[in-house]
Amino acid sequence: MQVEQTALPGVLILTPQRFGDARGFFSESWNRQRMADHGITLEFVQDNHSLSATPGTIRGLHFQAPPHAQDKLVRCGRGVLFDVAVDIRKGSPTYGQWVGVELNAENGKQLLVPKGFLHGFVTKAPDTEICYKCTDYYAPECDGAVRWDSCGIDWGFDGNPVLSDKDQAAPALADFDSPFVWEG
Repeated sequence: MQVEQTALPGVLILTPQRFGDARGFFSESWNRQRMADHGITLEFVQDNHSLSATPGTIRGLHFQAPPHAQDKLVRCGRGVLFDVAVDIRKGSPTYGQWVGVELNAENGKQLLVPKGFLHGFVTKAPDTEICYKCTDYYAPECDGAVRWDSCGIDWGFDGNPVLSDKDQAAPALADFDSPFVWEG
């Protein structure tokens, strides 16, 4: 497993090793012991899988607040997406900053998004499938969002995105009172 640091401490790019032949490939997308060897000791309790049919679909920027905050490990099962994490920990020296990485079925990369970060993505191909693990169960009373175009993210596409009603109505980052605090 290759583990890359990003410009935001705690946000990691994980690239599992692939073993391929004429049939295709095999890859371990998660292995608790290998992750622990890299200092990653998360316990995932839920796997999610979503399909976005149309390129230019943006899902995000989402978070789940305490006491049910979630770390997420995101990968692309099919298609192509640009995945983003934004720091929303009050007092953090990187508050409001973002990092993004292209995830696709070919590169096998995964983005680890810790608690205290917004998560979102834009699809770059039709019928893009996103698979992600979470460290807490979905809790609708803790579900939240920040407007996709309020954090200065270069999404890398032109045109109008396909958005849910929730994402269209989300507050801008400047108007958002984060429930997360940086613990330095």
